[in-house]
Amino acid sequence: MAADRFLPGLELSERFYREAVEPLVHEHFGPVPHSAARIGSGSEVLGFDTTRSADHEWGPRLQLFLDPEDTRADDVRAALAEHLPKIFLGWPTHFATTGDGTTGDEAAGVMAPTSGPVDHRVEITDLGSWFDRQLGFDPRAGVTAADWLAAPTQRLLETTAGAVFHDGLGQLTPARAELRWYPDDVWRHVLACQWLRISQEEAFVGRCGEVGDELGSAVVAARLVRDLMRLRLLLDRRYPPYSKWLGSAFARYAELVPVLRAVLAAGNWREREEHLVVAYEHVARVCDGLGLAEPVDPAVRWYHDRPFRVLRADRFTRALAAAVTDPEVAALPLVGAVDQFVDSTDVLSHPARLRGLAFRAVAAH
Repeated sequence: MAADRFLPGLELSERFYREAVEPLVHEHFGPVPHSAARIGSGSEVLGFDTTRSADHEWGPRLQLFLDPEDTRADDVRAALAEHLPKIFLGWPTHFATTGDGTTGDEAAGVMAPTSGPVDHRVEITDLGSWFDRQLGFDPRAGVTAADWLAAPTQRLLETTAGAVFHDGLGQLTPARAELRWYPDDVWRHVLACQWLRISQEEAFVGRCGEVGDELGSAVVAARLVRDLMRLRLLLDRRYPPYSKWLGSAFARYAELVPVLRAVLAAGNWREREEHLVVAYEHVARVCDGLGLAEPVDPAVRWYHDRPFRVLRADRFTRALAAAVTDPEVAALPLVGAVDQFVDSTDVLSHPARLRGLAFRAVAAH
């Protein structure tokens, strides 16, 4: 049974590597050149795991990266299955398959005691294969603008968060550093497209409300709140996580959290608009303060001759797009990164599908 005290997954995984995995590998194979980390999917990688997380695909687990020329991967995997302890720090090292498919392509793994070989979650692979599965490209060969825009922020976050326990191959740490954040012109492009999303719906909160459609107004307002949250994280050079953890990542912005909660709690469109105005102007000032483009007046204004207060967020789109100097980025259509125009989990979790969509979107311009 698990230990009484909850141990954050990253700490558990590091101890599992140092106290169990690495000593066993060394004992059976000698000094194997490798890198070890806990990156990729999982709440613990983002630092958001709790006791609830332990009900599937959580526990003593990590990636063990070998040189692609090292032919011992299967032998190492088998040796760990035979010789890892059945229990580590109170947590089973065996993952039983439930078959419910809650983690995407794979069936969920629930920690369970076993009397036989351990079905462990030590992923033994090489860096190139792992990056290709995770992102669809290998950053060690360089990252193009198309690569950046075809990678969802959730995948980029999973790759750059977590922890590296050992980098004996000397390539994982610099590869993660390469992916830490967008180049400035790609950043400008992504921000421009995020502002454009807001500009396309900011007047609808009032227009829906004006015709008595308060439900529609609330739905539009919720979409704008989500876009503002993602925008604020992007302005802070932080990859926004997917919906389950977006609020947790956003909690650091104490000045905006109550404003956006008030938007969602508002009973009518005028109240929603009142709070959205505060949020628009705050985020607009943050954007101006980055110096990425010519400053734009952050004050809200009327939507043409209609009685709706909006930011006219497209003004920020134009300023940011005008500041792009890289000809390749400047020529891109204003659709942005793939998760700015795709919202299907079954697409966003498959790099090959994503890259095809992203490249077609660019080519169609």
